[in-house]
Amino acid sequence: MAAKRDYYEVLGLTKGADGAAIKKAYRKLAKKYHPDMNPDNAEAEKKFKEVTEAYNVLSDPEKKKLYDQFGHAAFDESGAGGGAYGDSYGGTYYQSYRGPGGGYREYHFEGGNMDDMFNDIFGDIFNRGKSQGFSGGARGGSRDGFEDGGFRNGGFGGSGFYSGFGGADFKAKGSDLHTEVTVGFDEAAFGCDKIIRLQDPASGTVQSLKVHIPAGIDSGKSVRLRGRGMPGTNGGENGDLLLKVQVAEKPGYERKGMDVYTMVNVPFTTAVFGGEAVVSTLYGNVLCKIKEGTQSGTKIRLRGKGIVSMKDPSVHGDQYVTVQIEVPKYLNPAAKQKLKEFEAACAGKARTA
Repeated sequence: MAAKRDYYEVLGLTKGADGAAIKKAYRKLAKKYHPDMNPDNAEAEKKFKEVTEAYNVLSDPEKKKLYDQFGHAAFDESGAGGGAYGDSYGGTYYQSYRGPGGGYREYHFEGGNMDDMFNDIFGDIFNRGKSQGFSGGARGGSRDGFEDGGFRNGGFGGSGFYSGFGGADFKAKGSDLHTEVTVGFDEAAFGCDKIIRLQDPASGTVQSLKVHIPAGIDSGKSVRLRGRGMPGTNGGENGDLLLKVQVAEKPGYERKGMDVYTMVNVPFTTAVFGGEAVVSTLYGNVLCKIKEGTQSGTKIRLRGKGIVSMKDPSVHGDQYVTVQIEVPKYLNPAAKQKLKEFEAACAGKARTA
């Protein structure tokens, strides 16, 4: 069995570091190696156990004094590290955070990752602790609940996570969940309703939920469903579910922000003599005027035929139509003769110019 590393070395500190330095080092390393931040990473989990064990000892003045004098031998089989991790991640703390019995939710989309949980555990506790009513630990000795009963006897509270952070009055919002939903090009342009099924594997309960996708939404944008995330702790409000939208492609259409780009094929004679062409838009067909002598690659701007603004429904983007000249592949003898006469006339004009 490999020898344990020095606790100060584990936390990246020199021997004799004070409580503030120990706490600061632990926060940084715990966030880095926390299992929720490193799913399925056995090495990170091992390091998380190690830094938590080190903190459990060095944050306790009595244990720290013994460790500074005798090293690891001061604890022998007492297993200073056993309680440091065992109760905190695999027991009360982790299960309460996930939900009763460590349960979780799955999200399935008809037709067709998690948020930073660590921020809910550490960020909310560290930054909002004083407003949540945990001004002291289990014995009221520390302002943020770290020293007395907070992280002391058992990593994240020893006998219980809540006891170290304000007791029964402590409440924390559940973590937000993230997932994706794909919508059609037109659905994103005009808005639509999607049916989402939420399933709890523990109970097998399935709940169907209608979600409105707002008109004008683009790929990468998210729709927030309040209260549909992870359950809060100790009566705290639930987190939210954020649906990241992916917009499917539509043949012949390209979207750039609120503007839409398409193409229209124009007969050779229409380009030469001018005329009209039917152009398809998201709002139906429109008749566009083609100027005499229009060249291939010319762009026609159709004002207001683009995507609606999510902020102001009275504002729309534009549609830009690129003209593509159709060259006839097959000509009958009479047409060929006329085209040759046209060619000769153009050549004669060029010689006399």
